[in-house]
Amino acid sequence: MANKPVIVLVRPQLGENIGKAARAMLNFGLTEMRIVNPRDGWPNPSAGPAAAGADIVLDEAKVFSSTAEAVADCEHVYATTVRKRGVTKPVVGPDGAARLIHAEPGRHAILFGREASGLETEDVALARHILTVPINPEFGSLNLAQAVILCAYEWSRIGREAEDASSDLVQPTAEDEALPPAPQDDLEGLIGHFEKLLDPRGYFLPESRREATARTLRSVLTKPGWNHLEVRTLRGILSTLERPPRDPE
Repeated sequence: MANKPVIVLVRPQLGENIGKAARAMLNFGLTEMRIVNPRDGWPNPSAGPAAAGADIVLDEAKVFSSTAEAVADCEHVYATTVRKRGVTKPVVGPDGAARLIHAEPGRHAILFGREASGLETEDVALARHILTVPINPEFGSLNLAQAVILCAYEWSRIGREAEDASSDLVQPTAEDEALPPAPQDDLEGLIGHFEKLLDPRGYFLPESRREATARTLRSVLTKPGWNHLEVRTLRGILSTLERPPRDPE
């Protein structure tokens, strides 16, 4: 099946849980794992036994110092969380995310937070979608591997359904000429450019509201899913505004 999502474990605490997540991934054909600041370092001797043979996932896992770096080449990012944490984004379940992954071109990444507390607000802010599992409100306790396996299973299931569907029932999801959203790294450049121009003009004041204002700006710029040409155009507009006005001829 095409368009396999990248599984990103953000600040995982235990090597055993990384290994169990790798095992969950490989059961459904996912092999690309990225790890952000694992608490106990990497490689971790406890991960291998817990992976129960999913060595290819662990051997090829890449470590990053920040979540932004881990998803820099991804056009679509999903943050698994039970709460919106003050960030307004479209919310999908594992099946909805799986359909988007199979339908939308570009690289997709699913973020999973640390075992004790989940994703931080700044991690969620990087995402295009919030991915939430419908769960018993009186007992919402999924461990890391369980969360990974739910998403991996839905990706596999939706992919099998699409392969089995007859061609006359397949509904196109986008125009052929439509471009995918720009990679996260391009978007980060655009957001940083806006912040560079707005900061000297007091946009982020008062200081007590700086973080919330920056988060709202990020959400506004992230939501449309600009393609790389649109990002380039916006960067060009900002660069033009940075320059002194030309003298009239």
